[in-house]
Amino acid sequence: MRFRVPFAALSIVVAALLLLPGYSCADSPGFDCAAARGEIETLICSDSRLAQLDRRMTTVYEQAMQRLPADEVRAQQATQRGWIKGRNDCRKAADPEFCVAASYRTRLVELQIISGQLVAPTAVGLKCSGENGVLFAAFYNDSDPPAVVLSRGGDQVIVFRERSASGTKYAAAKVEYWEHQGKVTLKWFGETLACVPNSR
Repeated sequence: MRFRVPFAALSIVVAALLLLPGYSCADSPGFDCAAARGEIETLICSDSRLAQLDRRMTTVYEQAMQRLPADEVRAQQATQRGWIKGRNDCRKAADPEFCVAASYRTRLVELQIISGQLVAPTAVGLKCSGENGVLFAAFYNDSDPPAVVLSRGGDQVIVFRERSASGTKYAAAKVEYWEHQGKVTLKWFGETLACVPNSR
């Protein structure tokens, strides 16, 4: 049997929940769930892990805006609007929850890098099969989770550390970096490259 709870009664229930031991505002995202719009914002409000990522985004974004020069602030505000649209497009994904989490993690690291919230490491050069130039890998071990920025020509991709039975593995959609015994296998949008650290 279906029934509707009066709004006033619902407000009392919500208020009571807020007073319960163990309930925390930490279970809420950085936006007002009462004003949530669309499938993805509703999903974020119902998933504590995604809500935590959204709160981190609020903090990291605000810190980035304080650190960046005015022209870059305007550029990043536009980029953030585009990112939100892309995040919301995760409703079309086979696994929307995974898609949203990956979207948050990538943008968080991107914002932290461009605003100096993460210390920039020295990039490692990679000489790969079939490549005339050198690829570069910059390891951000202080990010959460640890990440590596892979640069190939004019393209850059952020990939995140994953569990591996052997060696060290980083992965994102269509890109994988696996280092084992001094050799690197790089899967890059359908290509598989065998790489070694550049000695020059």
